[in-house]
Amino acid sequence: MKTKTKIIIFLSVITIILAAIIGGRAIIAQKISVKIAESKKAPVGVIATKVKYSQFYNQIESFGTAISNQSYSIRIKKDNLVSSVNFDSYPYVKKGTVIATLVNNEKIIAPFDGRIGKREITPGILGGENSIIANLDDIKFLKLDIKLPENYLGVIKQGLKVEVSTDAFPKIFKGIIETISSRVDPTTRSILVQAKIQNENEELIPGMLLNAKVIFNEKQSLGVPEEALLIQGDDKYIYKINNNEIAQAKVAIGRRNFGKVEILSGLNENDLILAEGTNKVRPKSKVKIVKTVD
Repeated sequence: MKTKTKIIIFLSVITIILAAIIGGRAIIAQKISVKIAESKKAPVGVIATKVKYSQFYNQIESFGTAISNQSYSIRIKKDNLVSSVNFDSYPYVKKGTVIATLVNNEKIIAPFDGRIGKREITPGILGGENSIIANLDDIKFLKLDIKLPENYLGVIKQGLKVEVSTDAFPKIFKGIIETISSRVDPTTRSILVQAKIQNENEELIPGMLLNAKVIFNEKQSLGVPEEALLIQGDDKYIYKINNNEIAQAKVAIGRRNFGKVEILSGLNENDLILAEGTNKVRPKSKVKIVKTVD
């Protein structure tokens, strides 16, 4: 009887120990689950921005060769030359400057301010080695002849903005269309326009090949970063941030310029939206704004 009692007591103790272990593990597992759930509910750090008006436009891309605003060519026979401007030391001359004096006391006068330089000539051509050919170029502004496809004839007009670039300089040169040809070229199906390009620092020089963008249909519209746009099938969405919670807004979009997307409907100015990282959140997700960008 005593042996049986001991066995019962032993089994009871084992049962209590096992129950305690199982219960302890259950409590620990529950606490871990609670922590995981809490961590899942922790706000996601995001970068936000406000919806603002931006400049949007259409453009026609082309190219052309730079032409002087004014150009004056000088041809002098060396035998007739008494004195001349030092081309290397004095590349810029003012209007009225004596460029050269000839044997008969005739003077060649600069008709306008500009840059003077020798022109390369092939021996035997235009007098060959017995002549000096020089050009005086006014390049504070440059002219640029551009051919544009005839299908743009309905939007081409005087005063349209032109942006010019070249690999030689990391900048954009501004200009406008000044003249438009009265005819379409039947061979190329294009129309010739001439733009006037600002060149105050005289960085661009005649003869350079320049890339050109003719800008039209300019418009101020609401815009958002391209990274903020979420596309699902044919629908487009933006994630708005309301009281640190994500809300999905369906939008209609238009043009894209400079990394911005034009918003035609679905958002209002100064709405706070998710600027990037749309894959990190879902509608009704809690977020924490860590940075706001323009």
